[in-house]
Amino acid sequence: MDLGIAGKVALVTAASKGLGRATAMALAGEGVKLAICARGEDALRATEAELSQLTDVLAIVADVTEPAAPAALVAQAVERFGALDILVANAGGPPPARSLDLDDQAIWDGLNLSFVSSARLVREAIPHMRARGWGRVCLLTSSSIKQPIPTLSMSNAARTGLWAWAKTAATDVFEDGITINTVCPGLHDTDRIKQLSLGEGVPVGDPADFGKVVAFVCSKPAAFMSGAAILLDGARYAGLF
Repeated sequence: MDLGIAGKVALVTAASKGLGRATAMALAGEGVKLAICARGEDALRATEAELSQLTDVLAIVADVTEPAAPAALVAQAVERFGALDILVANAGGPPPARSLDLDDQAIWDGLNLSFVSSARLVREAIPHMRARGWGRVCLLTSSSIKQPIPTLSMSNAARTGLWAWAKTAATDVFEDGITINTVCPGLHDTDRIKQLSLGEGVPVGDPADFGKVVAFVCSKPAAFMSGAAILLDGARYAGLF
């Protein structure tokens, strides 16, 4: 299938490892020009070298939790490529904790990491998409917005809040040719899942497959899909809604 996004420009955050990296690779394979960022320079440069074999890429060392970072990332992408058509907002998750063990600072830090940073990125990106009459926003959240993970209570809360925010924002921009969706991964073969020991003894997904699903969500044929929370968890979620 031709996704119709060759030559488009995407910004993918937290793209040096895991699902962010897999998403960047999938978009590059579709001919999308890429701006990527991550906090760790070594891993970022390694990913940049691999992506540069497929497409034009701009790699920026940045921490999206810093208030000025989202605006700077969008500005640098537009300066380099002249446009921004696709945003994939991704960030690492908060550390493990049960709900009653969270103090105020842990709550604020978790919200900033897994909600506010993505909302800032979207706010900065939307004007550029509106100017072109086309845009795709994909927010990487977690299957925990459907089925909370008891030991990741802050991740559950912040990502569910982001889903609600995105659901309402999607109605504000649909008539401008812009879609906003969340993609909600379950257990995949990534460093974070291994560190949290969540995937032991159960099937885990392939990050490369996950990235290709995100690429479709960002595609031209996905024009009528907006406000959705797309669950990719290998049928582990037990509910109907």
